[in-house]
Amino acid sequence: GGQGAKTACLLLADAAFNSGKQVQGFPEYGPERMGAPITAYNRISEGGSGSSVHSNIYNPDFVVVVDETLLKSVDVTAGLSENGAIIVNSRKSPAEVRRQLRGYKGKVCTVDAGSISQETLGRNIPNTPMLAAAVEVSHVIDKDRFLADMEGSLRHKFASKPQVVEGNMRALRMSMTQLKVG
Repeated sequence: GGQGAKTACLLLADAAFNSGKQVQGFPEYGPERMGAPITAYNRISEGGSGSSVHSNIYNPDFVVVVDETLLKSVDVTAGLSENGAIIVNSRKSPAEVRRQLRGYKGKVCTVDAGSISQETLGRNIPNTPMLAAAVEVSHVIDKDRFLADMEGSLRHKFASKPQVVEGNMRALRMSMTQLKVG
């Protein structure tokens, strides 16, 4: 909690909806104290009537890990499709992270979202770079459409703070180019 996973989840849902997809985006909180791990889910599908399932996702196609310390305590690849990918906020290479993933055979991606956000926003807020990495890996939304939607959302949300908009846009682009795939 506190690293923006819920915000990123809802931003992804908004961007997917704006591109014509059916979406669900929701967080799950445990009874723990503030700062404890949270899980946030997105269901995104092409047109139609959307998903009639309204529950947690037990067999995801993609998993985004905003805090790599969770790799030690949570089986982040449980149920994860080997045709999908896991994206981890880490300075480590995908090969180094793979050794912590209990035999997961699918795609492993890493991006140093902390450093990117520190450089572009002046503080460690990894949600924006992780959101961009998820879009880059999953191709769930056209990249150019996603960037345009994000800029519009950010300009609306931070109308009086253009530097925040520019910093977040730089973070999004930087994450997409610095993503490591293994």
